Amino acid sequence: MMSDPIADMLTRIRNALMAGKATVAIPKSKIKVEIARILKEEGYIEGYSIGDETPYQMIHITLKYYGSRRERRPVITNIERISKPGRRVYRARSDMPRVMSGIGIAIVTTPKGVMTSQQARRERVGGEVLCYVW
Repeated sequence: MMSDPIADMLTRIRNALMAGKATVAIPKSKIKVEIARILKEEGYIEGYSIGDETPYQMIHITLKYYGSRRERRPVITNIERISKPGRRVYRARSDMPRVMSGIGIAIVTTPKGVMTSQQARRERVGGEVLCYVW
């Protein structure tokens, strides 16, 4: 049993980026699919697909890099878990975080679904801050 599956997802992505891998496979859950959707919309990953493996499904994330072949760098510089099982972090709508003065994003789970902190400010909702990406 895994105590923090979201941290496991972020760690798998971080490790794959450091190793220069093209794709990474992550066990599927609804919230992980939503996080992958946000990363795709914001341009941090090339894309994702949901496999039909048995006994459980996997999310296959295609990572994004920039630069020429020899000087290839990942688009995601850092990905950091904020709210953890031992210490939940909630923010009101007026207190939504700005990551690196707007360069990065904060992924937040709200009553209206999983979204970026910028979208949460626009929707005027608060929620749990899952992670920062820049």
